[in-house]
Amino acid sequence: MVFLRRMLAVAALASSLSLSAQMLSRPGWAGSGMSSDPWWQHAVIYEIYPRSFQDSNGDGVGDLKGITQRLDYLQSLGVDAIWLTPIYPSPQVDFGYDISDYTSIDPQYGTMEDFDNLVQEASRRNIRVLMDLVLNHTSDKHAWFVESESSKNNPKRDWYVWRDGKGSGPDGKPLPPNNWQSLFGHSAWQYDQKTKQFYYHCFYPQQPDLNWRNPQVKQAMFDVARFWLNRGVAGFRLDAIDTLFEDSSLADAKELPGLNIFGDPNIEKSQQMGLPEIHGVLRELRSVINNAPGQRLLVGEIYTKSAADLAAWYGAKNDELQLPMDTGVGFTNKLDVTAFREKLEAAQTQLHGNPPLLVFDNHDNPRSWDRYGDGRHNKEIARVLATILLTSRSASLLYYGQELGMATATPGRKEDVKDPIGIIGWPKEKGRDGERTPMQWDGRAEAGFSKAAKTWLPIPTSAMTVNVETEQKDDHSLLKWYEQLIALRRSRRAMREGQQILLNHDADNALVWVRKHQGVTATSPAVVVACNFSDKPVTLHLKSEITKLGLRGQFLRSLMRSDYGMGPMNLDSVKLEPYGVYIGEIHY
Repeated sequence: MVFLRRMLAVAALASSLSLSAQMLSRPGWAGSGMSSDPWWQHAVIYEIYPRSFQDSNGDGVGDLKGITQRLDYLQSLGVDAIWLTPIYPSPQVDFGYDISDYTSIDPQYGTMEDFDNLVQEASRRNIRVLMDLVLNHTSDKHAWFVESESSKNNPKRDWYVWRDGKGSGPDGKPLPPNNWQSLFGHSAWQYDQKTKQFYYHCFYPQQPDLNWRNPQVKQAMFDVARFWLNRGVAGFRLDAIDTLFEDSSLADAKELPGLNIFGDPNIEKSQQMGLPEIHGVLRELRSVINNAPGQRLLVGEIYTKSAADLAAWYGAKNDELQLPMDTGVGFTNKLDVTAFREKLEAAQTQLHGNPPLLVFDNHDNPRSWDRYGDGRHNKEIARVLATILLTSRSASLLYYGQELGMATATPGRKEDVKDPIGIIGWPKEKGRDGERTPMQWDGRAEAGFSKAAKTWLPIPTSAMTVNVETEQKDDHSLLKWYEQLIALRRSRRAMREGQQILLNHDADNALVWVRKHQGVTATSPAVVVACNFSDKPVTLHLKSEITKLGLRGQFLRSLMRSDYGMGPMNLDSVKLEPYGVYIGEIHY
C-alpha cells in the first residue's frame, strides 16, 4: 500500500511537471497566445500572501490548498502568473522571510504534494507559479547557521558574516564592529556570547546575512533555485536583492542629521546596499534559469531613485533581471500628473527598450487605495491607477485584493500588532499588518476566507461591501474594471505590444498617451488612453498631436469609459468627468 501511494505520488508529480513544461515552453504565451514576445514581457503577475489568501482547513491561516481552490477566480481575472511570498519552513519571525529550510514546505501551508498539485492545477489554467527566493539571509534556526555559530572553526563559519567587535563600552558590554543599522531598527550586529563575535543582519537579528563572497554559499543557493525549477516553477521573485553584499572594509557609515522612525541616528546606507558585486551574482543566476527548459523569469525587489538607476538591474547585456520592479511610478504617493508623466516617460525611454514591471501595491506598503485616495473619490482614483498599471507598455504586478479596492487596516493598539517592525517602532512605525489582512471573498463574518472563529489577522469591517461576491455582481465595480482592462490588453495588439507615447505635455490635469504598434491599420488601430487627475471635468484637444504622430483619425471609438457611455469621442473634444478615464481606438 505504501509502495502504491508512492507510485501514485510520483505519477502525479510527473504529470504536473509535464504540464508545466508544456506551458513554460510556449514562447509567446501571455494569456492570448497572440504574441511572439516572451510571456513575461506583457504579463499580469498577481502577488499572493499565502497566510491571507484562503484558509482551507479552518485554522485561521491561509494555505496552499486554499490557493488551489481559488485558481478559477484568478483565471477569470486574467492573470498570467502568481507570485507566492515564502511558503518554506520558518519560525515566522518575519512571517516566512526567515527561512529554516529552502527545499521544503512549512506544515502550516501544507505539504510538497499540495504544492505540486497547485502547480499542476495552475498549469491547467495557463497560470504560472513564481516562488519568493530569499538570497540575502536565512533564519537563525537554519541548519547552516546552527553549524556556523557552534564554533569559530566550524566549516560553515564563513557562510555568514562574523566579525570581532571594537572592544568594550563604558558599561563593559562588547561594542559592535561599526555603526551600521538594521533596516528593521537598531544595530545591524548581534553579539554571540559563546564565540565572542558579532554576526551581521541587515534585517532582524533572527535573520543572519549569508556571506556571498564564499563560493560555497553561492553554489548552495543556486542549487535551491534548481530544485524549484525542476518542480515546475516559472521563476523567482528575488527578495531584497540589493542587500546581498556589504562593504568588506566595515568602515563606519556617515551619520546624517536627525533620527529615524526607530529612534536611531540617521546614517548613509550605501555601504550596506547596492554594491556592484551583486550584478555578477545576478548574471550567474540568470544563466541557471536560462539552462532550465522553457522561459523562466527573474523578478527583483528593487527600490531605485530613477529609471536610469533601474536600467542597470537588467544588466549591460540584458543578462540579469528580466523584470526589476519599477516602484518609481506606483509609489509616487501623490496624485501629481506632472510627476506621473515624467516617471512614465522615463520608464519608456531610459530602460533601453526593456519593459518595466509597474507596481502600485505590495505586502510591505499601505495599499494604494489609502496612499492616493482623497476619502471622497477613492473608487474613481483607484480606476485611474488601475488604468495606468494595465494599459501602459509594461508587465504589471497586482497585489491580492487590489482589484477590489481593499483598504489598509492598520491596528489601533500596539498590543494588536503582529509585525515586529510595528512592535519595535510603535507609534511612528505601526508595521505592515494593515496591508496583509485576509482576502475579502464575501460579506460574511470571516469574509469567506476561513471557517475559524478567529483569523490570524482580523477581518476589516469593509469586507461587508468590498468583496469578490458583491463586486462580481456589479458591472460598475472596481473588480469588473480590472477584468475589462486585463481583457483589453490581451485582445488589442496595440495594448499588448505597442509603443507608449505620452501626449498633451502641457495639460495640468490629465495624463494622456497613445499605444501604437508597427503596421497600424484600420482593423488594428492605435489606442488613446486618457486619465483625469483632478476633481473637475476636463476637455482634451488631441487632434494636432495625433496628426504629428503620423496617425490619421477624426474620432475615437470607445473601448472603456468610466462614465460607462457607449458613444464615440471627437479627437478634439475628449470629455472626462472628475477622475474620469477614457480609452478609445483612433478611427477616420
